[in-house]
Amino acid sequence: MSSYVLLEQSRHIQALVLDVDGILSDGFVSLTNSGDEIKSFDIRDGLGMKLLQQAGLKVIIITGRKSHIVEKRMTDLGVDLIFQGREDKGVALQEACAQLNLSPDDCLYMGDDWPDLSAFSIAGMKVTVPNGHVEVRRRADLVTQAMGGRGAVREVCDMLLVARGAYQDLLEKYLSLPH
Repeated sequence: MSSYVLLEQSRHIQALVLDVDGILSDGFVSLTNSGDEIKSFDIRDGLGMKLLQQAGLKVIIITGRKSHIVEKRMTDLGVDLIFQGREDKGVALQEACAQLNLSPDDCLYMGDDWPDLSAFSIAGMKVTVPNGHVEVRRRADLVTQAMGGRGAVREVCDMLLVARGAYQDLLEKYLSLPH
């Protein structure tokens, strides 16, 4: 799909809905000897999510796993809704939309594996990463250039900001900061 068509398609998006493992993180689960989980998040993805919220979009997390790390990071970022331990992500997306008075068609859903397909089937726009499962890539409107946990979310955030006409205004705020 051309970048022009993608921008046109994304103009109506009101919410960015994200899976965690493989999208906001690299998809690897690292455990310490004591059994504690370690996840890494790309700081650029976090800023992109905050910029989207400044532009009036909602940010929603839907993940199949439960993690204190995810709760802490997403709370620190001020995301609008966090759904953890949700096997049926399509149902979770419908619940999120009901809570925020949105239609799934107003949502861009970003996921990378089979559990994301139920949300893909109802979301208005579907995005995955280059190493997303082939069945997910086949159904996606866009496959990012960046990998999950390595700026893929920021890539989508920037596209949504451009589509809304908010990118340049937000950038100007950073360019005009005192030295």
